[in-house]
Amino acid sequence: MKKLALILTCLLTVFTVVAFAGNDKVITVKQLPNNAQLFLKSHFNANKVALVKMENKIITKDYEVTFVNGNKIDFDSNGNWEEIDCKATVVPKKVVPVKIYNYVKSNYPKEKIVKIERDRKGYAIKLSNRMELDFNNNFQLTEIDR
Repeated sequence: MKKLALILTCLLTVFTVVAFAGNDKVITVKQLPNNAQLFLKSHFNANKVALVKMENKIITKDYEVTFVNGNKIDFDSNGNWEEIDCKATVVPKKVVPVKIYNYVKSNYPKEKIVKIERDRKGYAIKLSNRMELDFNNNFQLTEIDR
């Protein structure tokens, strides 16, 4: 009987955590972490925000800002950007690390950076010609996907 109660308690806990993680909640820009608010003011001030969502994960929260023009930015729980996807414009030059920006301008002078992602392994960018370039944390090119 104790084993059954323990198993049921464990299952209930797992289902509760799974149900809680992944809940999206619509919030306002003012409810974003300060870093995210400053980033938006610095780099996307001219863009009108359509929707801001907060996703509850098991331990942390993630944020997603969608603009009226279709551009989208994902932030981590501290308000640091993780992904910038510019469907209507280009990624602001100041956001792209200088070495990556210079590499793109040298090797693909006619192309624009329309998406950038970063994680603990490095950066991934997408160009206007749909080519994808991966860079490590030392800004060295590691992969090209055409």
